[in-house]
Amino acid sequence: MRVSVVGFPYSGKTSVFCAVTGIPRDHLRPGEENVAAVKVPEPRLDFLFEMFKPRRKTEASIDFVDLPGSVEGASERAGLSRHMPTLRQSDALLIVLRAFRSESVPAHGDRVDCAGDLRQLRDEMLLADLESCSARVEKLEKAIAKHGRDQDQLRHELGVLLRCREALESERPLREVVEPGDEEKLLRSFGFLTQKPVVVVVNIDEQDIGKEPPLRDSQAAATLAVCAPLEAELILLDPADRGAFMAEYGIQALARNRIVRACFDALGMICFFTAVGSEEVRAWAIPAGSTAVEAAGKVHSDMARGFIRAETISFDDLRAAGSLRQAKATNKIRQEPRHYIVQDGDVITFKFSV
Repeated sequence: MRVSVVGFPYSGKTSVFCAVTGIPRDHLRPGEENVAAVKVPEPRLDFLFEMFKPRRKTEASIDFVDLPGSVEGASERAGLSRHMPTLRQSDALLIVLRAFRSESVPAHGDRVDCAGDLRQLRDEMLLADLESCSARVEKLEKAIAKHGRDQDQLRHELGVLLRCREALESERPLREVVEPGDEEKLLRSFGFLTQKPVVVVVNIDEQDIGKEPPLRDSQAAATLAVCAPLEAELILLDPADRGAFMAEYGIQALARNRIVRACFDALGMICFFTAVGSEEVRAWAIPAGSTAVEAAGKVHSDMARGFIRAETISFDDLRAAGSLRQAKATNKIRQEPRHYIVQDGDVITFKFSV
């Protein structure tokens, strides 16, 4: 899972990256892409760790990417074209919009207008996708005119892309057009930006902490209001000292957990858990709708290849039982086949033979 942080110069996107990852700004590599894995907050895993008392626990994680800042005025675009390969390979986008005012930090376009910035970013993404889509349509039409191989496959792809091009020309993002399943898989290699899930962070002033975001993006999976510079400082404090500062600003929890969880949910992921004796409890992230054999393959390819069954119990049932032994005694553990659709919070032991 990979999320790229996107925003105009001086929007505070690097501060958001630091607030999420806990990396001090002076530890970043200037002029380069900075990547950090961030653990997905999962209270259920903490509970299982206390129940099983293994040697370690392993959380699911998301890679966050902070792209090098573009030079103000160097391009009409927000630097998206410069970073297109990285953006295309990302699974989701974290858009940072500036709502704070500061005399020491110049504003992009000499105005603070988060709604206008969002519109401009949306337009750039639509244009980038339209250019990519149109180029592929042109190649497909030439290939079909030559009457070569795989004509049916080429015509099918062309039909899908023509519909995508029409939507983009009408300023509709592809996430509203593309059908899940085969159509989504067909377009996956293009990495269309408007097909990706989006989370919006509005970077606010300190005096606006606790207020609703100044805008709500109907196209985003979530819109969060965050004072990024403050959050980037708070995450670096010793936990023993952090509480007093958070109370002073009326902050109940670090923004990192809200942002990471919002990105995880936007990606359409769920968690299942494994407990390997006294060694480890672990959270595994899989797309919602995955089967038991697909989940087994996430743990190890041998488990999928030699899959027999999945001994499964929901987290709620296990917590209510108090232990695996009691869960077995009350027949709460189910024997699920390979086509079982894994549910969020399932605790699974895979039985396999290779």
